[in-house]
Amino acid sequence: MKITTQKIAPLTACAALLLVACSKQSPVVTTAQAQLINGAGSSFDNPAFMMWKEAYSKNDSKVQINYQSVGSGAGIKQLLSQTVDFGASDAPMADDAMAKAPGKILHIPVVAGAVAITYNVPGNPKLKFDDAILAGIYLGEITKWNDPKIAALNPDAKLPDTSIIVVHRSDGSGTTFIFTDYLSVVSPDWKSKVGKATSVNWPAGVGGKGSEGVSGQVKQLPGAIGYVELAYAVQNKLPVAELKNAAGKFVAPSPDSVSKAMATATIPDDFRFSMVNAPGDDSYPISGASWVLLYGKQADATKGKALVAFLKWCVSEGQKTSPQLDYAPLPDSVQQRELKLLDTVTY
Repeated sequence: MKITTQKIAPLTACAALLLVACSKQSPVVTTAQAQLINGAGSSFDNPAFMMWKEAYSKNDSKVQINYQSVGSGAGIKQLLSQTVDFGASDAPMADDAMAKAPGKILHIPVVAGAVAITYNVPGNPKLKFDDAILAGIYLGEITKWNDPKIAALNPDAKLPDTSIIVVHRSDGSGTTFIFTDYLSVVSPDWKSKVGKATSVNWPAGVGGKGSEGVSGQVKQLPGAIGYVELAYAVQNKLPVAELKNAAGKFVAPSPDSVSKAMATATIPDDFRFSMVNAPGDDSYPISGASWVLLYGKQADATKGKALVAFLKWCVSEGQKTSPQLDYAPLPDSVQQRELKLLDTVTY
């Protein structure tokens, strides 16, 4: 049978209409939507989470990590109000705070690092401080850069006759907790007058929000001094001081000197511990851990399993990148203990 062009034309037009109709439909989704995990808290941890979330997406493209650097205090509050899937804090939660939580909270150390003392002095001299000088500066008792106590420790430095501008955190901060924990251990005056907490009544100085804010203030204000996680000082090209440790040695902040401090720490089963003013010639005195906080019973099984898988990756594979970010990698023995704790999470 011979098919004429008149018979083909209607078929072609019909096919064209079908193609147009199909093109107006939503595209076919071939992969499931990524599982979003939200975290918030410590700015101390922020450099790690920024790198880890990108690296982990290559490991599991079905999981997306969102982390907000809002300070340890805010991270704990958001965890307690259950507006995030995990919090992050450089200060372990107190017993009374945990008792008020809607469920059991686990502490998972994810990084260990140095709280560096950074400053803005003309010429950026390499400076040394001891515990008495640091406490005196933050108590508002040492107010000039050429103070005899600073000059005695730094005889080769050209110290200006200018005021010291003390910079501290303005938000609830685990970095503040580590710093004030150290000052409370080494200075009876500080312990009695100020104490340790994520937020304290500062005797002197100006505030900056987050480690980002403190490092920014120090960089902009001639004569300023501040405390930040080491990575922020490195990123902003700010000098850092060597500090006199418990053994009487002056040590610079570094992943290695933090590892030496952590090696001396007694770490309990719940992982809430302090490692400031650690013994040992090579230990950096203002060293601390930072924790991810999560509920031991996860309400959403799918999301909970994805969160636990991510945290297991952080405390194992993720530790390989720690030195790049000026953190000390967690010891293998600690990693194995944490993996066992994460296995106790229920759904």
